[in-house]
Amino acid sequence: MKKLCALILIVAALPAGATGSRLKELASLEGVRDNQLIGYGLVAGLSGTGDKAQTVFSIQTLTNMLRRMGVVVNPTQIMVRNIAAVMVTATLPPFAQPGTHLDITAAAIGDATNLQGGLLLMTALKDANGDTYAMAQGSLLTGGFAAGRGGNTQTVNHPTVGRVPGGAIVEKAPPSIEPATSLKLQLNEADYTTAARIADALNKHFAADGGPIAHAESSAVVAVAIPPAWASRTVEFVAEMEDLTVEPDHREKVIISEKTGTIVLGKDVKLSPVSILHGALTVEVKTTYEVSQPAPFSSGGQTTVVPQTRLEAKEEKAKSISLEKGATVDQLVRALQAIGSTARDIITILESMRSAGALDADIEVL
Repeated sequence: MKKLCALILIVAALPAGATGSRLKELASLEGVRDNQLIGYGLVAGLSGTGDKAQTVFSIQTLTNMLRRMGVVVNPTQIMVRNIAAVMVTATLPPFAQPGTHLDITAAAIGDATNLQGGLLLMTALKDANGDTYAMAQGSLLTGGFAAGRGGNTQTVNHPTVGRVPGGAIVEKAPPSIEPATSLKLQLNEADYTTAARIADALNKHFAADGGPIAHAESSAVVAVAIPPAWASRTVEFVAEMEDLTVEPDHREKVIISEKTGTIVLGKDVKLSPVSILHGALTVEVKTTYEVSQPAPFSSGGQTTVVPQTRLEAKEEKAKSISLEKGATVDQLVRALQAIGSTARDIITILESMRSAGALDADIEVL
């Protein structure tokens, strides 16, 4: 039987005078965001590993492309296994200008088995509204391979997905909101305390430029008015603002992965006074087979196998621990380890304590 070992990561809380996190890591500007692009295209140059005849849309795409180039063919009379239909995706960053290169990913959507060595033909990349923002083309890097034939094959990673570094060129700048007289900060994790601390830090830092400039509109949004002294230097103002440090606040969490026996928890998660009694009952059934032979020189006897079943029940003594008011999860885990509890025991006890209201933290099971 495989033994489950505990991997427990205890994250210590920062002291009161800690530096905190930069505002850049806690929030982002409203309207300054990435845009996802998608396109449909063909990969050519495959060595017989492309789409088969049953994938009709790749042949239709090829004939349409050839028709635009002046070559007219009947799609029902051709069979090309060196092409594959793919979906192409890319991420368009904010303020990207025409001529900027983007990394792209192409994934087979037919029954192609390998895109290794393929060339992505010119593909238009569009946003959700259907507007074209970039054109993609280039040689694919799959990061995997498939070799062999018949029943003897070997596949490493995913050869039906490939990337083209810098394979797309931006044709049109995306819509982005540039700060004018005011801006809004969107918190990465909504929290009223963190939003209030961000507004307070901004007001204290830019106090010399006038009155308060920031206020928290909600747990996720902080509105900021650009001071008149920074009106012509909005980029510098944003850079100055993002470099401020703020101590974020958050709910305590205990992260549990029962599959791997991993527990990640904050060191100062508080517990209510609690006593824990934990024991184990083991029932084991053993069956042995003995050979029964007839007496020597007896007639009509026959050798048989007789099963012998034995039942054993063993109950271990329950082990108990008691924790006083204000105890932390760190102390609980160390106490459980001291009495020989396994990772599965600790996970079960933490979940039971949360249900009983003795654990002041959220439990997230992966």
